[in-house]
Amino acid sequence: MTTDPLPLSAVVLAAGRGVRMRSGRPKPLHDLCGRAMLLHVVDALAAANPRQIAVVVGYGAEEVAKHITEEAYDLRIDFVEQPVQRGTADAAALGLSALDSDVDDEDVLVVSADMPLIQGSTLRGMTAQHRLSGSAATVATASEESAEIYCFRRSLLSPALRRLTASDSGREYNLFDAAEVLTSAGHDLGSFAIDDSEAQGVDDREQLAFAEAEMRQRINRNWMVAGVRIMAPHSAYIDVSVKLAPDVVIHPGVVLRGQTVVGEGAIIGPHTHLVDCVVGPRAALEAVSATDAEIGADAHVGAYITLEPGEHIPPASTRGD
Repeated sequence: MTTDPLPLSAVVLAAGRGVRMRSGRPKPLHDLCGRAMLLHVVDALAAANPRQIAVVVGYGAEEVAKHITEEAYDLRIDFVEQPVQRGTADAAALGLSALDSDVDDEDVLVVSADMPLIQGSTLRGMTAQHRLSGSAATVATASEESAEIYCFRRSLLSPALRRLTASDSGREYNLFDAAEVLTSAGHDLGSFAIDDSEAQGVDDREQLAFAEAEMRQRINRNWMVAGVRIMAPHSAYIDVSVKLAPDVVIHPGVVLRGQTVVGEGAIIGPHTHLVDCVVGPRAALEAVSATDAEIGADAHVGAYITLEPGEHIPPASTRGD
């Protein structure tokens, strides 16, 4: 007789200020390919289909919570504040307190908000392995090191957290120590190998740049698989929110940002920069700069044209050379 898997919830650790970012903006809200780092993590968790997500907030708590709420996810997301930074274990304990208390038991994914490159398929695979193995905890690993992504049995994690002692600094409690507590109590500890790129955390501006380069490669690769021709992928900057139809051609030096939508067969010429624009099928643009503009089907907009916000280029018309 098979046993149904336990429900799944998730905890996102998003309380850090990110001092090394040297910014007044909360670290989880720093932009990565047109989307806050934290939202990339929530997107990945959503793909794992948790029944509930608890987000632990701290610095800029209201701003962080507002940023998530405005996305209108089709998920239950609750927030709990960590007023004093006392480590990842303390944050995880607070996250558990925000989950429904009437659930008999469940599996809990714990992910840091500064790991925006983690993918939903990876979290689904990790959860599936965790459930099949029957382990008390499963730790994501990359290059033989912990990647700070965990899947715990909730009924075992809570007492393990209560048994932790502070780190050498005397101020912080580390989540990995909870896994070691479970091991010392005789429980099985599993591991799940993930790609090094997904394990990359972001603590400073240099790491943010590396993460953005990796994500842009992913975005461009996915569009090429979907039938878009990108003539120089290393020079194409396409936000994760952009929508491209098949047979679109992207020339070198193109930047597509925000909610830009490009229709089938359109040609986006060199050094075109579009933000929140709509480009109709078979339209051709060359070195165009525009924000919140609409270019009709089969229209041609010549070189070094700047379109004003709200401007509309009629279908089959020509603007510029």
